[in-house]
Amino acid sequence: MASKLPLGSPSKTTFRCPKCYARLARPLRSGRHFTATLTTTSVKSSLAAPAIDFSKMELPPPSQSHARIVPVSPSYFTARPLFTDNFLELQNLLRKYLSLPLVDAAQAPRVVWKDVSQYRSQVGEPVRTSKYQLLVEMLRRLNQIDPQMMPDDIKAALEPFKRHVDPFFNKPNPGVIDEDGRACGIGKRKSSSAKVYLVQGDGEVFINGKGINAVFGRIHDRESALWPLKATERMDKYNVWALVSGGGTTGQAESITLGIARALMVHEPMLKPALRRAGCVTRDPRRVERKKPGKVKARKMPAWVKR
Repeated sequence: MASKLPLGSPSKTTFRCPKCYARLARPLRSGRHFTATLTTTSVKSSLAAPAIDFSKMELPPPSQSHARIVPVSPSYFTARPLFTDNFLELQNLLRKYLSLPLVDAAQAPRVVWKDVSQYRSQVGEPVRTSKYQLLVEMLRRLNQIDPQMMPDDIKAALEPFKRHVDPFFNKPNPGVIDEDGRACGIGKRKSSSAKVYLVQGDGEVFINGKGINAVFGRIHDRESALWPLKATERMDKYNVWALVSGGGTTGQAESITLGIARALMVHEPMLKPALRRAGCVTRDPRRVERKKPGKVKARKMPAWVKR
């Protein structure tokens, strides 16, 4: 049987010439390319260039024409850099002074903030109304900090957002009760407008010269129109005469609601907190969003058909 020999051959020491890098079986003698007495340091010095000492080199001064401009704020590359800077500044102030005591909103310093159109012209950026509302909420939260403990950096941060007007100068005209004992209130909702006369009586309601049951067929509309009187338990103490126009039944009913609430506050101003809790004081600004071209309605798209 043939003997099993190990695969491969034993390794041999090889030498290379530092000039031509040829592989040699043994080192060459003196007078040839190199001798075997060469050290590692001498081989490296012959192969590599000497190290460069940059401390002894004289570099030219930097040129301003080749300098790279770095923006001051990292928000420079965003769509709204100034708004982003203001938002982050107020957010950092909120986190920094989160432990300071607060006062009630009624006791806080009365401030008139800039509206979104004024802020857009100030920063020159197309800021959305919803985004600016978040900014105003943080301003109100910072304004509720106790005035005796409010830091100077918060005062400086709030100053650019204030309108320089007297908040106590503009006052609503007080309602007047005429010689017949009537108080007038005007209410609006959607495209409806109502003018309501309220006088002390036994609870009669007339809308455009007709009874409320003849004008509003739904119970919900009738209850919505008389909700201020029902919420304050004044259903059988006042008579209502309303002139309403425009819109549909829902808009007309809710416009009468606001008109009755405003006329009732003329007769009894102390009922305003109760009416506000009932949701009858604030005018509802919601409207139907208009139809857009290329869409079925305001936002509904037509059904997609592959073929």
